[in-house]
Amino acid sequence: MNGILPLYKPKGMTSHDCVMKLRRLLHIKKIGHTGTLDPAVEGVLPICIGEATKIIPFLVHLNKEYIANIHLGISTTTEDSEGEILVQEDVSTPPSYDEVEEVVQQFEGTIQQTPPMYSAIKVKGKKLYEYARENKTVERPTREVTIHDIEVLRPKNITDDHVFQMRVLCSRGTYIRTLCVDIGEKLGYPAHMSYLIRTMSDGFTLAETVTFETIEKAIQEENITHLLQRVEKCVQGIDGIEVDEHKKNKVLQGQKFVLPNEIPQSNPFKMMYQNQLLAMYEIHPTKENEIKPVRVFNMYKE
Repeated sequence: MNGILPLYKPKGMTSHDCVMKLRRLLHIKKIGHTGTLDPAVEGVLPICIGEATKIIPFLVHLNKEYIANIHLGISTTTEDSEGEILVQEDVSTPPSYDEVEEVVQQFEGTIQQTPPMYSAIKVKGKKLYEYARENKTVERPTREVTIHDIEVLRPKNITDDHVFQMRVLCSRGTYIRTLCVDIGEKLGYPAHMSYLIRTMSDGFTLAETVTFETIEKAIQEENITHLLQRVEKCVQGIDGIEVDEHKKNKVLQGQKFVLPNEIPQSNPFKMMYQNQLLAMYEIHPTKENEIKPVRVFNMYKE
């Protein structure tokens, strides 16, 4: 089994829990996910199986899409509804839709974020949430992320419980929790993220996902492979070189080649044969006129 299972991750499970459950169900060890979702978050979690696990390191550039609820008037220790309340203020004069829209649009583009204390980012060899659980605070490094598109969704005004919803298309590594807090601060209120669903990840949408129930039924019917997506779907946005059959065999053997006249803009880039992903190559770090393999896939070896 080689391919990608676009799993609908349910609430209450960690991404690691999902991987472990699939290993038990499929009796396969070579399984990994393409990006962690917190236990309270649901949505798209692509699971790579077999040879497809080799593609995971090359997906770091791909965007994610989320729908999040921002709750004004309350901030929490974890920046979401799972944490303890830090500050609670009465939202006596809720901002109008136009005010919210104006503030939200200010976050489009490249921004700086400070990761929340309850996150897995490591500082001095220790995860931030470990410091937080010990009631310790440490200096957190800021990170640059990109908000490609952001918009306020329904309702078009703040609800009675001071909640509004937004859609965010962003780069990998963006903390939506922190984005919600920062937007609330710009609006003049403490805030937290009260709900989050990932609607797109690594080229897969919510409509393409399958649940554990669907997977278990397919296993019983011995028809699990029809749920798998080709790994090529994940790399559609990566530049590549199309090779002929003769060169295909050399690529699968991991051979190096002279730098082509038309150099792909992305580096690493993919080597393709008739819509088959053969390998990921890069410009040689010390030999500028040469390209070399980074990872060769065995899915199409004869």
